[in-house]
Amino acid sequence: MIKAARGETEADLLITNVSLVNTLSGEIHPASVAVHNGIILGFEDYKARKIIDGQGACLCPGFIEAHIHIESTLLAPPVFARAVALKGTTTVVCDPHEIANVLGTAGIEYFIESTTNLPVSIYFMLPSCVPATHLENAGAKLEAKDLRILLDKYPDRFLGLGEMMNFPGVINADSQVLSKLETAKNLIIDGHAPGLSGKELNAYILAGPTSDHECISLHEAREKLRKGMHIMIREGTSERNMEDLLPLVAENNWNSFSLVSDDRHPGDLVKLGHLDHNLRRAVELGLDPVRAVQMVTINPARHFGLKNRGAIAPGFMADMVLVDNLKNFQVRAVFLKGQILEDNLFRYRGKFPENSMRIKELTEKSFEVPVAGKMVKVIDIIPGQIVTRAALEKPAIVNCLAQADPGKDLIKLAVVERHRALGNIGLGFVRGLGLKSGALASTVAHDSHNLIIAGASDKDMLAAALEVQKMGGGLAAVKNSRVLAKLPLPVAGLMSDKPIENVAACMQDLKNACQSMGLAHDNPFMILSFLALPVIPEIKLTDKGLMDVSRFKLVDLWVD
Repeated sequence: MIKAARGETEADLLITNVSLVNTLSGEIHPASVAVHNGIILGFEDYKARKIIDGQGACLCPGFIEAHIHIESTLLAPPVFARAVALKGTTTVVCDPHEIANVLGTAGIEYFIESTTNLPVSIYFMLPSCVPATHLENAGAKLEAKDLRILLDKYPDRFLGLGEMMNFPGVINADSQVLSKLETAKNLIIDGHAPGLSGKELNAYILAGPTSDHECISLHEAREKLRKGMHIMIREGTSERNMEDLLPLVAENNWNSFSLVSDDRHPGDLVKLGHLDHNLRRAVELGLDPVRAVQMVTINPARHFGLKNRGAIAPGFMADMVLVDNLKNFQVRAVFLKGQILEDNLFRYRGKFPENSMRIKELTEKSFEVPVAGKMVKVIDIIPGQIVTRAALEKPAIVNCLAQADPGKDLIKLAVVERHRALGNIGLGFVRGLGLKSGALASTVAHDSHNLIIAGASDKDMLAAALEVQKMGGGLAAVKNSRVLAKLPLPVAGLMSDKPIENVAACMQDLKNACQSMGLAHDNPFMILSFLALPVIPEIKLTDKGLMDVSRFKLVDLWVD
């Protein structure tokens, strides 16, 4: 390699006539970039076996996703890897929190196995909160000892501990939480502390978390920045915080920020892109283009200790993206370890995890809500938010049973335990979904991913639930007992093994079906998935029942 760098032996590749986006010096300069054995040799002219004319385009380091849940794309890891590689992403730091809540260690090992030989480098964070709470039934439980076993077995694949959502457990020194923090004390620990401030934030940071991707206001991000946290500015499908947070980035602090997506649904991945979209958005909002590129390359690389990534310079991995310009970031070519993307294979021939659908027998009676008071507590959807409000409503009553009332936008909601056939079914009502008829069912229901169903009739709720069970997990829209559209998700009930184009097409069919059922939301299934998330205020539904998140306890559905 030294001989190759000195020009004494021929390089594998030379990319000429490019404007190099130098993330180390913070400038753009003309260069020719030589590559040998997947490693960058330097900028000078070299003899090479293959020469590519960059035609004046901008050459950037490969983009690094610093925080994402692959499961959010509904794509199996190899399919996801190819989809994001086409958009310029060459390295991913993933938190396999979702599949871990369904399949535990087996799910994490499937992720590791299925990504081991991919051209895109995928690293993992150890899931810290499985289950997220004790007030729902998940498919697994991971303790500190389980995390240590994974870390010892795959030391090169785990960069640290994933987002520590249980911040009450941290600041109250819960022994199990502290054991997990201790396990990762010499690694990176990702934070997740929405709204935490003051002395409680001090205690949280002191315990180990060094980043946060949950900031939604400039004030919150500034305090966390001042206290030493790496701020991950999120612009995904569910949450978009870039416009609010970007003004905090300045010449004296830019290296403390990364641009991340957290989640990216398949339709957005096809239509908008991945980190290339985040770059376009950042520049559109006024961020200097070089700074923007640094925030998806060298900044996350340094934060996670990926020493040979994030820049184009001697000794760095030859992961590179050739883009038209630093405004539209239209990808011309992607190089993965010096190989052009089209010459790389994204194959996985292993087995998917076993069927994760274990549900006790369901009937229409499973969804009956006997009258036990005058009014019901309702989950009130707030448009554009995953937080909800608690409200009271008088439901329609037929034969002493509470019914959905689409005319009042009051829809019945059910969460069915699907991991061990325990028979648990939480029942409630939701307002703001807009469903006029039919039912939706999904096994994507954060964080434990039980089966969630919303319906205008018990009959359609049953039909939707049975269809999803038959598919081995997935999404379904049903009207008058007829399946209008569906998307099978055989990988843990969370992901498809089909190409992204197929998944996106099925999602479009589901969207069309939802619109025919009166739903005006752009992605009703995304809204549905968060109605069971018991760590986000104010009121949610789990398989154990209705949960008051602010009080962190189960509450009665009925009130007098």
